[in-house]
Amino acid sequence: MIETEELVKQITEGIQEKKGRDIVVANLTATDNSVCKYFVICEGNTPTQVSAIADSISDYVRNNTGIKPIGIEGLRNARWVVMDYGDVLAHIFVPEDRAFYNLENLWADAHLTEIPNLD
Repeated sequence: MIETEELVKQITEGIQEKKGRDIVVANLTATDNSVCKYFVICEGNTPTQVSAIADSISDYVRNNTGIKPIGIEGLRNARWVVMDYGDVLAHIFVPEDRAFYNLENLWADAHLTEIPNLD
């Protein structure tokens, strides 16, 4: 069984492969009634990039762990795509939708880790 932290690492690498930016990992393990253990939140500049990031995450995770997402929502418009990996939800936004929904602050007691952008 793969460790949740390794899953988060693979998701992060998939995001970075397609130049996803402003990655934040929200650790929800100490949060009561959370829907999962981690959120991985990032953004792409356009819906096309958001779709490419989602594809990259799926490929990285499947190739390195053998795990496929339980579900993927939002690919039609690709402004906010969420990928469900059970203990981890990956959220990929266009910048304006990310600012509007502000998931980082929705879970006030989550521990947030910012991953530096690769330039």
